Amino acid sequence: MEEMPVSVRWQLWIVAFGFFMQALDTTIVNTALPSMAKSLGESPLHMHMVVVAYVLTVAVMLPASGWLADRIGVRNIFFTAIVLFTVGSVFCAQSNTLNELVMSRVLQGIGGAMMVPVGRLTVMKIVPRDQYMAAMTFVTIPGQVGPLVGPALGGILVQYASWHWIFLINIPVGIIGAIATLWLMPNYTLQTRRFDLAGFVLLALGMATLTLALDGQHGLGISPLMLGLLVTLGVSSMLFYLWHARDNDNALFSLNLFKNRIFSLGLAGSFAGRIGSGMLPFMTPVFLQIGLGFSPFHAGLMMIPMVMGSMGMKRIVVQVVNHFGYRNVLICATLGLACITLLFMATALMGWYWLLPVVLFLQGMINSSRFSSMNTLTLKELPDDLASSGNSMLSMVMQLSMSIGVTVAGLLLGMFGQHHISADSAVTHQVFLYTYLSMAVIIALPALIFARVPDDISKNVIITRRKRSEP
Repeated sequence: MEEMPVSVRWQLWIVAFGFFMQALDTTIVNTALPSMAKSLGESPLHMHMVVVAYVLTVAVMLPASGWLADRIGVRNIFFTAIVLFTVGSVFCAQSNTLNELVMSRVLQGIGGAMMVPVGRLTVMKIVPRDQYMAAMTFVTIPGQVGPLVGPALGGILVQYASWHWIFLINIPVGIIGAIATLWLMPNYTLQTRRFDLAGFVLLALGMATLTLALDGQHGLGISPLMLGLLVTLGVSSMLFYLWHARDNDNALFSLNLFKNRIFSLGLAGSFAGRIGSGMLPFMTPVFLQIGLGFSPFHAGLMMIPMVMGSMGMKRIVVQVVNHFGYRNVLICATLGLACITLLFMATALMGWYWLLPVVLFLQGMINSSRFSSMNTLTLKELPDDLASSGNSMLSMVMQLSMSIGVTVAGLLLGMFGQHHISADSAVTHQVFLYTYLSMAVIIALPALIFARVPDDISKNVIITRRKRSEP
């Protein structure tokens, strides 16, 4: 980083700031959900929509963000993303009903969807290719710090102030970031092809309606007729997209991607695997507070070992995959995560709270190894002309599956709880027990997909650090 001009380093700090804001927001809210429910007069069983609204909006908007940055300019889009995110935060803090909060989270999600991909694009444009990896490592570190401090910070704010402050703290930070973006960031543009608006609308409509239909009567209280209409509209939209993208070189996502067997297996495994993994960050703080009576701050602190385990595993996951192979690592990690999920529930119900941080640390390690393996498996065999499209589709599927995971977790809680749940009761423990048992089954199922991964996947290159004594 010393060889880069000062102006470029400041631009990288702005991108890193955007990564931090987006990563922080995805984790800080989970700890505050029970307090939000109490303040808004809602059942905790309905609060998953606060998370789903944000993550689903990010998934829907991701395909358009890169094109907008190329067409309008990275500075303009990054500035717009920060403004939308900050304004959404203001509306979130001012919300008096669950519906108002959900709509405000949608606005936040539009901004969040543009921060990370546009940030990556910005780094690619402002640094030489031989410095790209070092620059990306620099800007993504704050994104890893966000999940580390998010749960604990959320717990502190909820316990000693109010849940509104988890959104209010974004306002001064957003104002500073917006001013710095206008002042320091160049507005790079690129010649773009025509945007596939029809494909974007079809995919967005399909993802949104099917996710809402999944929540169904338990979460949204919609009628069976409306549920049927949502499913029909969602399935029709997806089928029309497949027809639209067939032999269409300008399609949002080329169907040629699925001619690559490894990509197809990796994408299917990533989708199914992240549905299970997406449940855990939502369920853990909710269970700790409602099921075990932990304070918001204590529940937030308990999430830190999981993030530390995840960060620690990233340092050795390449060596692990090279030694055991993608198929073995993915199968073992998937089944191991299901077992750890059950172990967490058993440890908590037996009152062995001192052991919970260890279990959560192991959970973070296993989950991280799965994420890293799924990502690299999915993309590594794609040819250069399909790499960008495949990466965009993977990013969209990652966000979509996380929103489905949170929706399914809320659905399970509502189904077993029958809309009645109270703290420190045997009935509440039973509800969470059945929910975690169901989650363990859902988490384990993707092992059937990963069992089809061939053995002859090429090895990964391990990047070693230079010794400090070298010139």
